[in-house]
Amino acid sequence: MEIKKDVDSKEVLQLVTFRLGSEEFSMDILKVQEIIRHMDLTRVPRTPDFVDGVINLRGRVIPVIDLRKRFGMSADEKTNETRIIVADVDNSIVGLKVDAVSEVLRLPADTVEPPPLLVKGAESDYIKGVGKLEGRLIILLDIGKILSKTEKDVLVGTLNAA
Repeated sequence: MEIKKDVDSKEVLQLVTFRLGSEEFSMDILKVQEIIRHMDLTRVPRTPDFVDGVINLRGRVIPVIDLRKRFGMSADEKTNETRIIVADVDNSIVGLKVDAVSEVLRLPADTVEPPPLLVKGAESDYIKGVGKLEGRLIILLDIGKILSKTEKDVLVGTLNAA
């Protein structure tokens, strides 16, 4: 027996969008645990330069990665819109510092194109694609690939030793 698929039932991605400078990025909403205001950080020696420090969130120590630094963008001062997205990155809870969280949106999967050839390579494995929505281009991140295995090991080892 053959089951016909409904023509209207195309895949829709549910994403949290955020800004870094003038660019709009997004990540799968299922990876997001919560979004909090920027808070005071405790610096940890010998962590990669893109790790701003750690926060204590309800008794749990969480490293905070500045996505601007991670992506090689110029540093920016925190503002009232600066947020930390608390996310699950390969079974580790990590804070991702962003300039502002924009919205939660639904994006049809067929509007997403692969990353342009110029941004492919080891340094950009975390880019899943580019979505198009109402004249906007939204960069989709694979948050699980934001850190290499070596960086994860160094980060976890340093935080455990601290």
